[in-house]
Amino acid sequence: MLRCSVNIIQLTLGYSSLVMSKMGPLGMASPDTMPKNKGKGGKNRKRGKNEADDEKRELIFKEDGQEYAQVLRMLGNGRCEAMCIDGTKRLCHIRGKMHKKVWIAAGDIVLVGLRDYQDDKADVILKYMSDEARLLKAYGELPENTRLNEGIVGDLDEDDDNAADDYVEFEDEDIDRI
Repeated sequence: MLRCSVNIIQLTLGYSSLVMSKMGPLGMASPDTMPKNKGKGGKNRKRGKNEADDEKRELIFKEDGQEYAQVLRMLGNGRCEAMCIDGTKRLCHIRGKMHKKVWIAAGDIVLVGLRDYQDDKADVILKYMSDEARLLKAYGELPENTRLNEGIVGDLDEDDDNAADDYVEFEDEDIDRI
């Protein structure tokens, strides 16, 4: 009986010394015993793969309760301001499936879902690529005065001839006084 208890004590001491040898100076486990990170990745994985670029997709036309719109400006927080083809300016919410996966900029043509209970708000359902937007215009779905391939949507009557008037010209005397 005594011999058995001595063996147990030796085993226990041997185990504790083994555990103590794996400990660091502050009593914490050393890096070689820490569990391995088995995560699936970080921010770039959440963003998703852009698989839609290389393959052609079927052109989707509007249905009841949907409207074509052109993005006027991005507001942040998954929202944008868009001018719908029916002439109404709406605050649009980008759906979660598209958020951080499909990048929307000012001037893009989008398909929005209209809300029954809020006429001044809508939800972005789909972003049309530039070739799809040209096809929509060719099929007569978009009006002829819709301008495509432009970053910032401005006034339709604006001419580029007045672009020279956008800056202030200083003379040498003014610069010397500054």
